[in-house]
Parts: sequence; structure tokens; C-alpha cells
Amino acid sequence: MGRVRRVLRKPAVIGVLIAGALAVAAGLVWFQPWKLWVDETVRESVPAVTGTGRPEGAGGVRTLATGELISHEHSTSGKVRILQLPDGTRTLRLENLDTSNGPALKVLLSDAPVKPGRDGWHVFDDGAHVSLGSLKGNKGDQNYAVPAGVDLNRYTSVSIWCDRFDVSFGATALTRA
Repeated sequence: MGRVRRVLRKPAVIGVLIAGALAVAAGLVWFQPWKLWVDETVRESVPAVTGTGRPEGAGGVRTLATGELISHEHSTSGKVRILQLPDGTRTLRLENLDTSNGPALKVLLSDAPVKPGRDGWHVFDDGAHVSLGSLKGNKGDQNYAVPAGVDLNRYTSVSIWCDRFDVSFGATALTRA
């Protein structure tokens, strides 16, 4: 035991131990492995129609485009709808989303084609794309505001995108309604 204490007292050994501990801590922060075992479920309603006194989802909400998510890096399923409210605002809605959790997940509108398998994993940030914000949860129903200037004729796909590792968890091509 005395021999171990002598080795641990050397400055070089202490430096290596500290560097190793910092590397492990940085790796945990970067990869966030615990998210693989933690699900975040979101249950948002269809956006409310403001100023009409009518219930949510009623009174002229139009579906502009739809799509079914396919898996890329992680098993992903669910439906995507782009809705237009009577006031002209648009919302991207994820319904029955089921994917893995991960660090820095975003919802992207993109001009990239949706390709199945590994060919589609890395394409969504190559061309034109618009981030609609961080994914609110890896399961459930959720809404994301589409900025007013976004041309839906240009952005023809949606990806659940991991910004940390530049990979798509899942994606869909949008079909105009």
C-alpha cells in the first residue's frame, strides 16, 4: 500500500489522473449517454385558432403538406403535417413521434431529398435548411412555428437532426396536400 501512495503523490501521476477525469467529464457532457434511457413525451394539441371563439382545430385550419417519418441513424416513426391557421401563420406538427432521445436534436426543414438507409443520414444540413428549434421531446405530439418567409416550395423535407453529430435520426419528404 505504501508503494501505491508514493506513486500517487508524484506530480506527473496526479496530472494524468486529473486529465483523465476531465476527459471523462467532457465526454459525458458531449455524448450525454443517459439520454438513450430517458424518454421525453410531449402532448401538445393542434394549434388553437385565435380570436374566433371556436375550439382548437376548428374553423379553417388547413393542411398544406404531410409526410411519414422514416428511420435513419435511429429508429424513428410518426407523421408530419404543416398546418396553416386562418390568420396565415403556419405550424409544423409532429404526431405520434417515436424516436431516440439525444443531444442537440433539432427539427429541420430542408431542400435535401429524403434517401433511405445510410445514404440519407448526413444530407439535411448540406443545402438550404431552416431550423424550427430544438426537439421538445422524443415521443408524442408537438408543434413548431414555421417562419413567415419560409417558401414551402423550396423546403421539401423534414429531418429530426442531431446537431452535435451531424446526423439525421429520421426524415420525411413533404407531399403537398
